[in-house]
Amino acid sequence: MKFLSSLLLLGSAAQAHYTIPRASANGVSGSDWQFTRITSNYQSNGPVTDVTSSAMTCYERNPGQSTASTLAVTAGGTITFGIAPNIYHPGRLNIYMAKAPSSAATFDGKGAVWFKVYQDQPKVVSSGLEWPNNGVSSVTMTIPKCIPSGEYLVRFEHIGLHSASSVNGAQLYISCTQVKVSGGSGSTPGNLLSFPGSYSPSDPGLLVNIYYPVPTNYKAPGGNPLVC
Repeated sequence: MKFLSSLLLLGSAAQAHYTIPRASANGVSGSDWQFTRITSNYQSNGPVTDVTSSAMTCYERNPGQSTASTLAVTAGGTITFGIAPNIYHPGRLNIYMAKAPSSAATFDGKGAVWFKVYQDQPKVVSSGLEWPNNGVSSVTMTIPKCIPSGEYLVRFEHIGLHSASSVNGAQLYISCTQVKVSGGSGSTPGNLLSFPGSYSPSDPGLLVNIYYPVPTNYKAPGGNPLVC
């Protein structure tokens, strides 16, 4: 009975976590890990908690050995990410892009190469923070029109804040999708970020008690998204 109880507890913990294995665009509905690099938590669903670790780049199971294909997207068009099973924990959703020097498939995403393209904002109510991503199983964002055409990594990051009142309590769920952007009309943005490197464990968006006292605002790590 004790063994069975342990298995049930492990199953409940796994269900409370999630992965981001799918991406779709331009009428192509991607399957799990078709365009997204397989993450270290593809079986456990567990998060990254050390924001100084190398896992912060793409949380890859086998860095440098991507088997993913590259998804064709259009600047000004949309890309949809599928979450398995859904976003379970309250917290911030950030999405970043990084332009590959050549192909997305061979790009490691290291160094100051990332710029934010999407984030959501909580609504502050008397009982706490209400997040628009709570419980969703898919997220759709617009590819900025003002970036250059070419191949990119798109880094999806959800920060679970339910245990973030202590250092390394925030839970980050991360994946990187390989895309090829056509129809771009601009240049690569400045003020680029690195992962790891741009987040600190003590950042107010990572070290915060979202329950008591109820926050009156939330400051996201990574700055503001690109505006075209």
